[in-house]
Amino acid sequence: MSFNDDITIDTSGVNHGRRGAAIGGGVGGLGLIGVLLVYLFTGQVPDLGSMTAPAQNTGSQKSISTECKTGADANTKDECRMAAGRNSLEVFWQEQLPKETGVRYQTGGLTLYQGSVGTACGTGSSQTGPFYCPSNATTYIDVSFFNQLKQFGANNTSLAQLYILSHEWGHHIQNQLGILNKIDHRSSGESSSMVRSELQADCLAGAWIHHASSTIDPDTGIPFLKQPSQQELRSALDAAASVGDDSIMENAGVRANPDSFSHGSSEKRMQWLNKGIQNGTIQSCDTWSVRQP
Repeated sequence: MSFNDDITIDTSGVNHGRRGAAIGGGVGGLGLIGVLLVYLFTGQVPDLGSMTAPAQNTGSQKSISTECKTGADANTKDECRMAAGRNSLEVFWQEQLPKETGVRYQTGGLTLYQGSVGTACGTGSSQTGPFYCPSNATTYIDVSFFNQLKQFGANNTSLAQLYILSHEWGHHIQNQLGILNKIDHRSSGESSSMVRSELQADCLAGAWIHHASSTIDPDTGIPFLKQPSQQELRSALDAAASVGDDSIMENAGVRANPDSFSHGSSEKRMQWLNKGIQNGTIQSCDTWSVRQP
């Protein structure tokens, strides 16, 4: 899924975290599979702060403002793609959230980093994968994570990357609607609040994808993104499937156990992402009132 070359990128809401070495500790070094397995075997969601030592400032803070100016930059550089994606998500949700719910949209932050970074939710690292911190309404992404997609059976395409970003933005929408307060982090299983939250975030990501090619850059008056091809949509669905609980368990050599699911099966993650893509509304993403999401 490509950006139109001439759209402009506003990087004012994007920060670049300090570089730091992700030092082993807790489940450090095990990556996303390790994080999930800790949950499966202990029933506890690992605290970000326990995964790595505090970030170390081993280099000067990198500014993306000089590198990311247009859609052409977003089509060639991962960090610029994330910044442009944030712009599109902000414009879309500023209209869609109050239109459907009457809730005024509050802007979300985006921090791109390398290695590890200090956050309001603890210390995050590329080993934990992209995550949303509700304490400061910010999404954190180490773009080197995208290189791990093949490890999980997905292709590192532009729309796969944007699916990951828009999924985290789905949690930002949940935060504003008070939905994150419904989550019992000790719960597990296919109908648990953990799974319902993750599947809804997938669907909300799909709602943005549905409208992405008609969401207008206010600076230029042209859409941020071009209409995605079926192949590009397939890559997003594949990315969702690759981070299904059953897929991750099987890749880790562990038998898939639905009673231990915390994010949803590959089938369900694809199903809810596709539901959002097809319908494009928050209303269609209600994973809470159905018996089996």
